Amino acid sequence: MKTLKFIIILIIVVSCSSDNDSVAAINTLGDYVSGRTIESGAVIACAASEGNTNAVLTFLYPEEGATNIQYFETEDETVVNSNFENYKRIGLESNPFFNGYLRFFRTTPSVEKWIVITYELDGEVKLSNPIRTKQLVKSTVWNDDVTINQEEALMPKFSWVTNAIGDTAIYFQVLSDTENNLISGTYTNENLFQYYNTSNVVLNITQGTPPALVSNTNYNFTLMDVSLDNWVNLVVQKSFITE
Repeated sequence: MKTLKFIIILIIVVSCSSDNDSVAAINTLGDYVSGRTIESGAVIACAASEGNTNAVLTFLYPEEGATNIQYFETEDETVVNSNFENYKRIGLESNPFFNGYLRFFRTTPSVEKWIVITYELDGEVKLSNPIRTKQLVKSTVWNDDVTINQEEALMPKFSWVTNAIGDTAIYFQVLSDTENNLISGTYTNENLFQYYNTSNVVLNITQGTPPALVSNTNYNFTLMDVSLDNWVNLVVQKSFITE
């Protein structure tokens, strides 16, 4: 019996060691995707600087069933961002955002870089488009500058000032409750979103049909102005009470 227990324990230890060694052997994105079926641009992801610091928050939306989320980054921003060998795997754990509906990585790089986020789904490796960090040259602006029009009962309209620089690719909006649960997640090309009118929504990560809002209740609105290279120019966060 003791011999049997020893064998079982030995198998478990060897198995765990082999798994860890396999993960550790992945050095570059090129290593990781070699011989695998991949889909580029399949992971929705972007990055922002955190407040007035040089810390970078890299956000992603993991599709249902996504596993093995990985973070890869280049040495700096001068490398060719299309060469997978320039991206090294960084062994980071992602953190929950909106109670896990989204995820994020937090890093404190001393230079600007390119980032690619990956996960596995349906036997394929899904990759984000390259994300250019700009925490030194163009830190993300955080404010609460959004106009909320509640003339239409329980269908507030959110509008905000467009980016004067003109490098906005898309706007991402989240409506959440006071417990930080995501109610709706939408993307528009216009600087306008109305809950829950999807006529100008170009991408939607809302699962199912969201609930009707409740009168005289606190909600939170979050906006991200995302540039062509997936850097977040602006983050707006505003709490409001439905009328």
